[in-house]
Amino acid sequence: MPPLKRETGAQSHSNNASSNNAQESKKGRNDTSKGQKSILSFLTKAGLPTPSKDLNSEDSSLASLGPKTPTKDTTVKEDYNERDKFITPPKESAVKDVFAEHDKSLPVEDEEGEETMIFRRRSSRLGGKRKILIESEDEEKTDANKDDFAETPKKLPLQKKPRISSRITPRELDYDLEENNLELEESNEKSTKNVSQNKNPPSKLKAFASSSTSNRGSSFSSSILTQSEKKKQRAADFKVKNEERYSWLLKVKDNEGNSEGSPNYDPRTLYIPPSAWSKFTPFEKQFWEIKSAHWDTLYERDADIGHTEFDLKLTDRVNMRMVGVPEMSFDHWAAQFIAKGYKVAKVDQMETALGKEMREKAAKSKEEKVIRRELTSILTAGTLVEDGLLTNDMGTYCLSIKEEITSETELPEFGVCFVDTATGEFNLASFKDDISRTKFETLIMQLKPREIVFEKGKLSQRSHRTLKNSIPNLIWNGLAPDNEFWNAETTLYEIRIAGYFSNKHKINDEEVNETYEESMESHPLALKEAREKPLMMSALGGLLWYLRSLKLDSDLVSLGNFHIYDPIRHTTSLILDGQTLLNLEVFENNFDGSEEGTLFKLLNRCITPFGKRTFKRWLCHPLRNAKAINERLDAVQELGAAPGFQDEFHQYFMQFPDLERLISRIHAGTCSVKNFLIVLAAFRKLMTAFEDLNKYIKDFKSQKLLQLFEIVPDLNSKLDYFNRAFDCNLIPYPGIENDYDRINETIRKIIQQLDNYLVEVKARYRYSPSKVTYKHIGKEIYQLEIPHIYRVPDDWKKLSSTKIVNRYWNPTLQKLIRELQEAQETQTGILKSLRGRFYEKFDAHYQEWLAAVKVVSEIDCLLSLTKSSFALGEPYCRPEFVEEGPSFLKFEDLRHPCVVSGVATDFIPNDTSLGDCEPNVILLTGPNMGGKSTLLRQNCVAIIMAQLGCYVPARRCVLTPFDRIYTRIGANDNIMAGQSTFMVELTETSKILHEATPRSMVILDELGRGTSTFDGYAIAYSVLHYLATHIGCLALFSTHYGTLTREFAKNPNIALKHMSCQVDQDRKEVTFLYKLVSGVCPKSYGMNVASMAGVPRVVVDRAEEVAAKFEQSSRLNDTLTTKESDLPATLYSDFAHLFRAATSVASSNGVGDRALDNQTEIDKKQRQARVLSAIIRRIKNL
Repeated sequence: MPPLKRETGAQSHSNNASSNNAQESKKGRNDTSKGQKSILSFLTKAGLPTPSKDLNSEDSSLASLGPKTPTKDTTVKEDYNERDKFITPPKESAVKDVFAEHDKSLPVEDEEGEETMIFRRRSSRLGGKRKILIESEDEEKTDANKDDFAETPKKLPLQKKPRISSRITPRELDYDLEENNLELEESNEKSTKNVSQNKNPPSKLKAFASSSTSNRGSSFSSSILTQSEKKKQRAADFKVKNEERYSWLLKVKDNEGNSEGSPNYDPRTLYIPPSAWSKFTPFEKQFWEIKSAHWDTLYERDADIGHTEFDLKLTDRVNMRMVGVPEMSFDHWAAQFIAKGYKVAKVDQMETALGKEMREKAAKSKEEKVIRRELTSILTAGTLVEDGLLTNDMGTYCLSIKEEITSETELPEFGVCFVDTATGEFNLASFKDDISRTKFETLIMQLKPREIVFEKGKLSQRSHRTLKNSIPNLIWNGLAPDNEFWNAETTLYEIRIAGYFSNKHKINDEEVNETYEESMESHPLALKEAREKPLMMSALGGLLWYLRSLKLDSDLVSLGNFHIYDPIRHTTSLILDGQTLLNLEVFENNFDGSEEGTLFKLLNRCITPFGKRTFKRWLCHPLRNAKAINERLDAVQELGAAPGFQDEFHQYFMQFPDLERLISRIHAGTCSVKNFLIVLAAFRKLMTAFEDLNKYIKDFKSQKLLQLFEIVPDLNSKLDYFNRAFDCNLIPYPGIENDYDRINETIRKIIQQLDNYLVEVKARYRYSPSKVTYKHIGKEIYQLEIPHIYRVPDDWKKLSSTKIVNRYWNPTLQKLIRELQEAQETQTGILKSLRGRFYEKFDAHYQEWLAAVKVVSEIDCLLSLTKSSFALGEPYCRPEFVEEGPSFLKFEDLRHPCVVSGVATDFIPNDTSLGDCEPNVILLTGPNMGGKSTLLRQNCVAIIMAQLGCYVPARRCVLTPFDRIYTRIGANDNIMAGQSTFMVELTETSKILHEATPRSMVILDELGRGTSTFDGYAIAYSVLHYLATHIGCLALFSTHYGTLTREFAKNPNIALKHMSCQVDQDRKEVTFLYKLVSGVCPKSYGMNVASMAGVPRVVVDRAEEVAAKFEQSSRLNDTLTTKESDLPATLYSDFAHLFRAATSVASSNGVGDRALDNQTEIDKKQRQARVLSAIIRRIKNL
């Protein structure tokens, strides 16, 4: 039966005791005795202080259960308040783990149902203090009974506190249970004030200190412990208790029983013995089920890492070590851990306390009484999807590699799949590579993946070294063959079973799965093509398994955004391999690896995030077809003449959201409501922008621009639907969603019933209408607020009070409020489902949304080229392309475009002419630091800019499209691969000789420097001859070998040029002029550079003496050699080639055997004809 309540709140605790005693009957005392037994039973189970008097004694009582005259057996003083009793702690009782189940409320009721004591737990994210409340109903004026039933399940009841004896107050029973989340609640201000007026001031007792992991065995201490002592005690208790409890963590094993350090050990899993599972609380069991499957992921053990790396406070609670951060800053802290290479698991609470209770009520079987939590995502550096975790606008890739190779000396074959999880774009590739892994290295340099997925034991040493050398901080994920890294057949099976692309249909209102043929037909076009390539499919299988372990597979794969990727693109683009991208500093400089001073930094002026990513793809693959290049140049030229278009585009799309990423999040259903509304607003703005920009179309003649505006999809009808469907909070308008309308009507009716009930109460009890009303306090809603002057029925429960009013609930209100709360919980669930429905309706047109984004990104890239072109400074020009005829290149007053601003005006421009009427090769000499390497690089960078569709920093530029740029620059070794500097030189040179074509551009900088003078000279000599005679490509060949210039002085295919300088012999100074002129530089002037570098003068002087003697003897040797024969050695080689051709002797010298123009018989005959023509021209020139 409901407890009796006071009718007014004006009576104080001190003057109403006698009134209460007079009203108590014998039956009441018996009921009190029963209540005592219930309380004492609870205290005994909890291991808390209990009265020292025998429970069966009639003289034994607790506060608020009736006053008794003290006897000699009670430990009290004569002047104590007659309602207070002294509570003594147990001598060595253990604190039972009654609070392990965090989600249980713990009220204790007497036989009549009156709640006389309640333990309340206050949650704190950062391990703040928790308190145990011992409360009764007669203590304080504001009593909030919060556990009367489940209408407020999130807030446990607050009962009135009992009167405590003068020797101990509630403030003194401050149980420091920080790790166990429990502490004694302090008395309210008024009760503390009353107790402090007693004659004998209380002596504080803070003797109960316990570790989180040893709370069951802790006992009250007889002395007061300092905070430092408490901390030490907790640490000691934790260690003792958990050495046995978690003994299986002392020797970690994976779920297969392999110990750490063993070859087959899997760091992702953890073995937990059955005996340990039986000792876990429901919360611990919930935790370890997740952690045991993701042992390498930050979630518990790595609290030590959080403490060490970021100085986060470390606590020991609920049998485990923890560090805490505010939930609102989760993205920030997760990003910090991820940046250091860690994985972070995110576990979300999947229901509220009320939802848990509703679930338990509806469940047929008995379930664990713990709130449901689930692992929702695992965050890694290469698979981030949320904007709050992504650090820049560029793509972040996770790459899966399948390599097939029989031995380290054989040519490898690769299957590759990589994904940008932020956009959901998958790319598949399959190729056969050379021994140097050229294509593979190019792919790595283009993508710079953050994470690698590979098959354990199947990745060759060379490929492994290539990855390590290219990306030092790469995250490696090795998967077990077949079981985890699936083969092609398993991959196809898993795709079909998972139903990523399934189109379920209904027959007679029953859902029917699609057939195998229908499933295969629903695959994206790129995936259909990949089915014919086992390595490609296996690479996809490995990536799918990994994404599935991160709970990302369904969200990403079901987008169907699959493409076939060619890292080289032989037929459509200018090939820039990995070494070329590195040597020319296209994406990262050679100084610190950043973007500063790179070509990408210079040209990328896009204002949208998706435009920046598109521009990087353009720069990885410049165009080769002259028509396509000119179309892009036409667009750049017209946009440059339309500043109004540029300004309006900038006004509309500056600070534009990353729609490409956000629409993929909408597909996944993980987009926030705020971002969804931002997406809709952005697409409305996009459509408005194109309507306004259309006025410029009539003046455009560029086919590229006209095509882009023609393919913009009409999104207005789709946007209009969403405008009519819901408001700015994603709340649907009436008539849009029937289930939401029905629950709203239910809530409206309940609220109306509550309003009607208030009117009924006022009328029934004749309360003043203006003074009686509802009051909402926190989650305790619809409290009847009634002035003290009014009496209320006995079955009304007082929740709180002030000096003027009391606030109540009664059974009728409780029933209505319960119905309202359940309806509101249902409404919340419907709203969540409605969000998913709206997302699905949006995602049904994913391809159209994406097409609009692609149009904007291309226009953004064209505008970026426009801005870059007109910001080059004078002179700059539009490049002219010639498709027919042999390769040639002509630059007038060319500058390097990436020179630091402010220095460009002092940069010395140079002319470069190759091919056509000029020789194909320039043999370049000059002093050290004279500008040779800069000249080589600037010509290659200008070619890239021209074929990208950008203007170039020159007065004039005329060229034929090139198919590839080869670079051999700098002296670098490869220690990881066991290759010396000279070996690296020759490996790169070998690739040039095998693959270069007459349409290629080759630059070789000081070939042969890594070995002895004679060996180096001989190799440089031979390579130069084959480039000029047998390959016929355009080339810039710099050298310090003076003899080389004399050998090729009469070769018509080679021009001798040098970087000019002025020399002051008296002062021994060299002035660099940085100008390319005809002829040969007589010396390299290395001694001058030595002086500039600070080499001691005496050393430099001695070096000059030795150099003079060596030069004199070398010239003498050359003179003697020349007398024997006036013909260069290369001419003998040319005669031998003519002889073999005349006698039809088949010969395969290996030069150009992998070149694209030398694969068919016709190609070979045409190449042979070119070689013979070059030899004959040379002979005629003698």
